Amino acid sequence: MRAAATVAVLALVAAYAGLSGTWVGADPGWYADLEKPAWQPPPVVFGVMWPLNFLALAVACGAVAWTTPVREAWPVLGVLGASVVLALGWAYLFYVPHALGPAAAALAGAAVLTWVLVVLAGQQLTWAGWALVPYAAWMTVATSLAVGYWALAGPA
Repeated sequence: MRAAATVAVLALVAAYAGLSGTWVGADPGWYADLEKPAWQPPPVVFGVMWPLNFLALAVACGAVAWTTPVREAWPVLGVLGASVVLALGWAYLFYVPHALGPAAAALAGAAVLTWVLVVLAGQQLTWAGWALVPYAAWMTVATSLAVGYWALAGPA
């Protein structure tokens, strides 16, 4: 069972990385022309942070799935799954139909669930919780950016 849970984590993180990358490239001209909040980091930060975030998710949540009893790992996996669904919802809503308000709401939900994930993973493996803190912080910053894009774009 532990192997299956670990494989599920890795497959989920791979799907998250793949699908979000597909949608991010859906309309590059639109994003380039989008007015950005003043606190937006330079593009290189995004290129560094996302691979590290996916790695942290795979390692921390994979370790929880591998080392803890399945019954105790399922809450971590469930919250991870729900947060990934919301984060992918953001990527789709933001980059495909450009629905900035709903996208910001989806990302806010993902950010909240990511902080819950930090706590749940940390209860199983302390280091895993700490390993997820940078990802949770990044999701919080990303949510502030999503709200900023929406505010700058005005009513749609």
